[in-house]
Amino acid sequence: MILSVSRRTDIPAFYSEWFYNRLKEGFVYVRNPMYIHQVSKVILSPEVVDCIVFWSKNPWPMLSRLDELKDYMYYFQYTINAYDKGMELSVPRKEGIINTFKELSDKIGPKRVIWRYDPILLTEKMDTDYHVKYFEEIAKRLEGRMNTCVISFVDLYKKTQSNLKDTQAREPSQNEMVERATKMCQIAQEYGMVIQTCAEAIELESVGIKHGKCIDSVLIEDLLGVKLVVGKDPNQRKECGCVQSIDIGEYNTCAHGCKYCYANFKDSMVARNRVAHDPMSPLLIG
Repeated sequence: MILSVSRRTDIPAFYSEWFYNRLKEGFVYVRNPMYIHQVSKVILSPEVVDCIVFWSKNPWPMLSRLDELKDYMYYFQYTINAYDKGMELSVPRKEGIINTFKELSDKIGPKRVIWRYDPILLTEKMDTDYHVKYFEEIAKRLEGRMNTCVISFVDLYKKTQSNLKDTQAREPSQNEMVERATKMCQIAQEYGMVIQTCAEAIELESVGIKHGKCIDSVLIEDLLGVKLVVGKDPNQRKECGCVQSIDIGEYNTCAHGCKYCYANFKDSMVARNRVAHDPMSPLLIG
């Protein structure tokens, strides 16, 4: 079993104590996001969990207790974007999260810390030149601390459109995607990393970028040294290449306040859920 921790919220940043408590207890309860009264029990023993994939913008709260993960294989999908407080309201300052990235990479190795620069969106201020400039600035600081960078372009779903209505954000055109990807690929090669796309229909192999898998069977097989028997995740959109996993997160619980977020619907619901969190509970919320 592959454990996703989590596409739905930032567990390392906000709920790391709860997660470590769940490992000690050996199980977690997870609500079905479509049917909240349907609860599943997920066993977390090392004999059952093949790999844990963490998703975070700030895993600093986990770093001092990584020894508690010694019986598990795991890696991090670590997001560092070029956005300011107008777009990412409560994400820590870039200097701090870059230093945390370096510390994490030094502890577990560059293969197991994947830099995510996503989603890429455009505003009047944040055009192609803006993204290329700050992508290179971050890449320069992370050089040698990671092998892979994942990029994606924003999809303006109804809930993200509502959150972004005051920012004048828009999706890049096909030509803008190609232009930006070409320049990013050149920068990536300069700093010794490979770029992959996440859940994108656009073909960018002609500029040196292949489709990637965030929950990546090839990477996990390499880390474990064994062959996995696992198929594509049927719960993800068709462009997504991820293999099957069990996600233990819950929507409307992340406190980063990113306006492009697809996992938070209402700020009031996030605040209410945060109050209802108990680090000793087998459920993330309640």
